[in-house]
Amino acid sequence: MNAARPRYQQLKDLIIEQISSGELRPSDRVPSENDLVESMNVSRMTANRALRELNDEGYVERIAGRGTFVADFRSQSHLLEVQNIADEIRSRGHTHSSTVVRQSRQHARGEVARALHVPQGTDIFHLLLVHHENNVPVQLEDRHVLASFAPACGEQDFTRVTPSAYLTSVAPLQEAEQVVRASMPNSAVRQHLQMDDDEPSLVVMRRTWSKGRPVTFARLHHPGSRYELTGHYTPPGTLRSMPADVMQLENLRK
Repeated sequence: MNAARPRYQQLKDLIIEQISSGELRPSDRVPSENDLVESMNVSRMTANRALRELNDEGYVERIAGRGTFVADFRSQSHLLEVQNIADEIRSRGHTHSSTVVRQSRQHARGEVARALHVPQGTDIFHLLLVHHENNVPVQLEDRHVLASFAPACGEQDFTRVTPSAYLTSVAPLQEAEQVVRASMPNSAVRQHLQMDDDEPSLVVMRRTWSKGRPVTFARLHHPGSRYELTGHYTPPGTLRSMPADVMQLENLRK
């Protein structure tokens, strides 16, 4: 282990790497405090802190009387699907286009480092794009991508392929987390999306995982008057309604 980093962090990094590589899979038992003390020659306090922080960050689950296990992110399902905005727009028979505002390599700081579970200063790519539907701006994509996950991200032409499509080609999406909230955007967001001063926005906060670790963190801003999120849920074992039946709801909203 690298002596330049705190021992508890070295233990965390080791276990996260084992999860990311697939050596430890969801529901596998993680070495106990006693195991770590004996095998890694660390104090009980160090082992406890490493396991406690891994639990707090969602990598493992500590079950009293049973032990510590790799968390199964799939158990935390979401009704909203993660979709490529270009596919959404084309499915409506409209034309998608995008403008790249920023595409740079940076160091993760603050909220971004915490969201991606990486140390401050870790290399990331920052992408800022405006997505248009029939030449009208409908989404400002503010995305951070772990550089070690997609090293060629900075070389892509995101006017030709969306970040979502490119990142899916690098590695299939395994887990996702989304939080949706209403917000009053700042002047930069308003300018990019051509919004009125008093118009609210719909913001989707999204993290995606690959090989057991978060690899992207995005804020997706939408004009409140030009965007909505919809979903259709069918319980297991139930036949899905025909599209014509589902469209009745769309007619009711008009």
